[in-house]
Amino acid sequence: MSARAVSESTFDAEVLKSEKPVLVDFWAEWCGPCRMVSPILDQIASEHSEKLDIVKVNVDENPQLAMDYQITSIPALKVFKGGEVAQTIIGAKPKAALENDLAAFLA
Repeated sequence: MSARAVSESTFDAEVLKSEKPVLVDFWAEWCGPCRMVSPILDQIASEHSEKLDIVKVNVDENPQLAMDYQITSIPALKVFKGGEVAQTIIGAKPKAALENDLAAFLA
């Protein structure tokens, strides 16, 4: 299982109303660090699918979401729990560092 794309029209149902925590990867096609972190997020998505959903929001295609969540640099990873932002991670990191940052949601 890999991270799936969500848009402004599906964000509410897939992220804010999700029963489990959702990591949202705010990214863009032209962003090198975004492309580096993407396969790592796909690995985490498949290894921890029972505890955490991972979705992607293309900021160029969904500018309103980027504005709503004050995305000023990408990749920006935000974990939503119960419809609220529970954690924010900015920038590309190796898998071990990301899993460490996400430990509270993967336990």
